[in-house]
Amino acid sequence: MELELEKLNLPSDNERPIVIAGPCSAETEEQVMGTARELARKGCHMFRAGVWKPRTKPGGFEGNGEKALPWMKQVKEETGMLTATEVATPENVELALKYGIDILWVGARTSANPFAMQALADSLRGVDVPVFVKNPVNPDLELWIGAMERINQAGIKKMAAIHRGFSSYDKKIYRNLPMWQIPIELHRRIPELPIICDPSHIGGSRELIAPLCQQAMDLGFDGLIVESHCSPDKAWSDAKQQVTPEVLDYILSLLVIRDETSTTEGISQLRKQIDDLDNQLMELLAKRMRVCREIGQYKKEHNMTVLQAARYNEILEKRGAQGALCGMDAQFVAKVFEGIHEESVRQQIEIINK
Repeated sequence: MELELEKLNLPSDNERPIVIAGPCSAETEEQVMGTARELARKGCHMFRAGVWKPRTKPGGFEGNGEKALPWMKQVKEETGMLTATEVATPENVELALKYGIDILWVGARTSANPFAMQALADSLRGVDVPVFVKNPVNPDLELWIGAMERINQAGIKKMAAIHRGFSSYDKKIYRNLPMWQIPIELHRRIPELPIICDPSHIGGSRELIAPLCQQAMDLGFDGLIVESHCSPDKAWSDAKQQVTPEVLDYILSLLVIRDETSTTEGISQLRKQIDDLDNQLMELLAKRMRVCREIGQYKKEHNMTVLQAARYNEILEKRGAQGALCGMDAQFVAKVFEGIHEESVRQQIEIINK
């Protein structure tokens, strides 16, 4: 299904990126207003803060709830900035709209639950407010699109996707793995849908915010939603991934915004080379599959199993090492050959079962 979308028309000094900034949580009136005033002085036009905080474990700060909404209203009245907050239930939606919140976003834990998404969608019928949907915690593009379809079918046409990374058991550099190929595929399938990057939740550390912002811009993302706090080290939640408004302003000033559409004769020639090489790759893959089918016939005639584990491991190890010598990531090469092997096995099984 295609989404029926309208332009967001959000305030921004530049076409790209649109920037939404503010603390992870609305902790106190003083903290909210202090951060908002600093951001406004730096030219920010949209203020975010978590009013309800769905946490991984009980016992942590889960937000001030309705108590914080008058502070958000005061931000808008005093600074002129639009306000944004996360909603997870129909009750959240009702209260946010009651206090004039301008932009609603749906969090990663909520977007992973179709029942919760449908309840939110039903509560948004007849409402004209932009709704942004974060990717689910698990890397499932169909689930992400499905969540946005539910909101869109409720009549919400001003929408955007927020890429905040994907949960992983093995946390090394990032708090949540970027897995850029997923938002890239989302853009390919729904090119008119704005995509906003959340570098705070991807990185989980303030040192990673700048490079993640630049990478998002290099990939053509439309905006950034960044956690910014007047005193990040004293934050009640996610202190390590928040920056001061001053640091955020510096990060944004260093961004290089490249033109997605401009092209030259030079790059056209290079793309022609890529097309020619892709054609050669397809011809080589077709030849490889023909040999695999012959092997499949041999296995059938000699009553051999299709999967030969030792041979499979040998291919992955050899090609991974070979890829590294050629300047490619060994894991990337291994994944490529995993896909090739999967198709080879499929074709051999067809031959054996004929």
